[in-house]
Amino acid sequence: MKIKKKYLVDYLEKIYNEKINVLKFEPLGSGCHGSGFLIEFLHNSKKERLVAKTLKSGIGLGHDHFSDRCQVLMWANDTFNNLPKHVKAVDVAGISGDGITSIGKAREFFLLMEEAKGVDYSYDLREMKNKSSLDSEDIEKIKKLTKYLAGIHSVKCTSEDAKILYFRKLRDTIGHGECLMGVLDTYPDDIKFTDYFEMAEIEKKCCDWMAKLKHKYHRCCQIHGDFHRGNIWFSDDDFTVLDRSRGEYGDAADDVTAFTINYIFSSIIHHGKLKGAYEEALRLFYEYYLKFTGDYEIMSVSALFYAFRGVVVANPMFYPDITEKQRRMLFNLVHGILDADEFKIDEVNDYVK
Repeated sequence: MKIKKKYLVDYLEKIYNEKINVLKFEPLGSGCHGSGFLIEFLHNSKKERLVAKTLKSGIGLGHDHFSDRCQVLMWANDTFNNLPKHVKAVDVAGISGDGITSIGKAREFFLLMEEAKGVDYSYDLREMKNKSSLDSEDIEKIKKLTKYLAGIHSVKCTSEDAKILYFRKLRDTIGHGECLMGVLDTYPDDIKFTDYFEMAEIEKKCCDWMAKLKHKYHRCCQIHGDFHRGNIWFSDDDFTVLDRSRGEYGDAADDVTAFTINYIFSSIIHHGKLKGAYEEALRLFYEYYLKFTGDYEIMSVSALFYAFRGVVVANPMFYPDITEKQRRMLFNLVHGILDADEFKIDEVNDYVK
C-alpha cells in the first residue's frame, strides 16, 4: 500500500476532525489474503495505533476484481462493531495512485481498524504438542471460548430473511471464492495426494449435504464466520476476536468447526492421529459447548462445514510445510465426516486412515 504521508494525515484529520501527527506508517506483514500496516499517531496528545488492512489480487479466493476486494472490506467495516469482543472498525477507504480517494475513483481499498493486543491461539496449539494433558490455563481458555460462542449463537435471526440468509450461508460455504470451491481452486496443478476429480467428488458430497440441511433454517443465528486460531487473541485474562467474515448470520456449526478443526489438524501434524492434549481439548470443547447451548443437533449438521475447513488446512498455500501424507489424512478426514450421518469424536482416527 503506497500512500504519501501527507495524504494519510489529511485523511485522518477528516476522520478525527482535528490536527493529527503521524509518527509511524509501516508494514506489519502479509498473509495469504492480504497485508497489514501499522499507523501510529498523536491524537488529543495521546499516542494511538490503528491497523490498515488490504487484500491481495492474483491469488484467487474470489478477490480477482477490485470490486471483490471492495465488497469484503465494506462488509467488514459495516459488521465488525456489531459482534462482542471484536476489534473495532474505524473506516474503509479507497486508494488511487499514492493518495486516498472516493470509492468510485479507487482501484484498491483498505480497512482501518483497531490494533489487536496479545498472542493468538496458535501459540496454545503449538504448546499442546508437548503436553500429555491440558493444564488449568488451557481448560479455562476453552471454557471462555465456548461460553463466548454460546452467547453469540444464542442471538437467533428472527427476521423474515432467516431462511434466505441460512440458504446463502450453506451456498457460500460451498461456492464462495473464500470457501470450499474457491480454496480447492487454489491447489497447485502438480499436487500429488489428490486430483481435480477427487475435489469434484468432495464438492458433490457437499451439495448433497446442503440439500439435507436446507430445512434447518431454524438454526440461523449470529456467527463470527471465521473463528479460527489466528483470529483469537488472548491478553491477560481476556481475548479479542478479529476478521469476522462472510455474513452476520448462519449456522453455529460454522464457528464450532472452524475452531475445532485446529485440534484435529495439530494432532495429525504432531502425533499422526488424534491423541493426547489435542484429543482432550476437542472433547472438552464439545462438552462445554453442549452444556452451555444444549445444541446436540450440531453434531448432525457439521459435516459440510468440517469439509470446508478440512480443505483449508490441507491446502499448500495456507500450510506449505506439512507432508503429502498429512494432507492425505486430512482429505480422508473430510471424506469420513461427509460419509457419516453425524460427527463423532470417537471415529476421527478411523476417518483419517
